[in-house]
Amino acid sequence: MKRKIRVMLIEDHPEYREIISFALGKEKDIELGNQFGTAEEALRSLQDRSLRLVPDIILLDLNLPGMSGLEAIPYFQKSIPDSRIIVLTQSDTEADVLHAISQGASGYLLKSATLSQITDGIRTVNGGGASLDAKIAKFILNTLQTKLPETEMEKLLTDRELETLSLLADGLLKKEIADQLGISITTVATHVGNIYEKLNVQNAPAAVAKAFRMGIFPG
Repeated sequence: MKRKIRVMLIEDHPEYREIISFALGKEKDIELGNQFGTAEEALRSLQDRSLRLVPDIILLDLNLPGMSGLEAIPYFQKSIPDSRIIVLTQSDTEADVLHAISQGASGYLLKSATLSQITDGIRTVNGGGASLDAKIAKFILNTLQTKLPETEMEKLLTDRELETLSLLADGLLKKEIADQLGISITTVATHVGNIYEKLNVQNAPAAVAKAFRMGIFPG
């Protein structure tokens, strides 16, 4: 039997923790392990080795008392590098989105997302994909398309590679991208490989963040 996806929730509002706990409790392939109201509590549990099982996914709010979620991301990556982080927040500001992704978050979902979108995001990220709220993905794609000079765009990524990157950012798997673009999975894999090679990254959020850090998409 396949092991369930282990989730850690870091959220300071008890009511929202209850909503997420209830939703995940109904999923057969996901289990909510530890819940914390602050990032400090979660990090202490790792240091004290009181955490029973290392999570596969961390659902992390940004607006936390004490250490913010953005500040905590590097510490979680150092303590449990194999765990993937999905930011789950009310903030859709450009600075927070880019900061979280550049720090290494594999997903960025807004609390306005449906419970189904959250559970689907958990599965996507656990499978090695990226999960971005539709509003966030649209913002990133619009910024990518409008702020990058055409000559630089041609030098960096082809139009098809840009399409592929935007679909990866939406959380689509290679087969789904192939179906949407009407190309083979092998071709999609080639595009993805080219994107990661050109930007020297390993996943879709990192690719977008790298483009911003390089100054290709000025803020």
